[in-house]
Amino acid sequence: MITYDTDVSDLTENDLAGFFVGWPAPPSPAQHLAVLRGSYRVVVARSDGAVAGFVNMISDGVLTGFVPWLEVRPEFQGRGIGSELVRRILAEGAHLYSVDLTCDDELRPYYERLGLAALTGMGVRRRGVLGG
Repeated sequence: MITYDTDVSDLTENDLAGFFVGWPAPPSPAQHLAVLRGSYRVVVARSDGAVAGFVNMISDGVLTGFVPWLEVRPEFQGRGIGSELVRRILAEGAHLYSVDLTCDDELRPYYERLGLAALTGMGVRRRGVLGG
């Protein structure tokens, strides 16, 4: 059974193994944990206590939010966990004027099915700062 929680106070680096599969320079477990603990909102999916997936939001808490990460461990994919995580994080930010995220082109249909609209954006990626 999958459960969902917004409390990350009990998470440890060891709880976060198995994420960021295929990333060219994944964040270290310490960075991953620091991001989750420093986020405005987080939703974690658990299966028998193990972290199966997570999503986080950063925000000014007034008008805008940004969803930088949605990850589901490979062995839990295809069960609707990612979709439920997105629904829940959007509900956490329902009071905000805008909640944005960026994704690779091949993921656009996934997010569009969840009610998000395509936007034009720009960004910088400094992959060298990850994994440290």
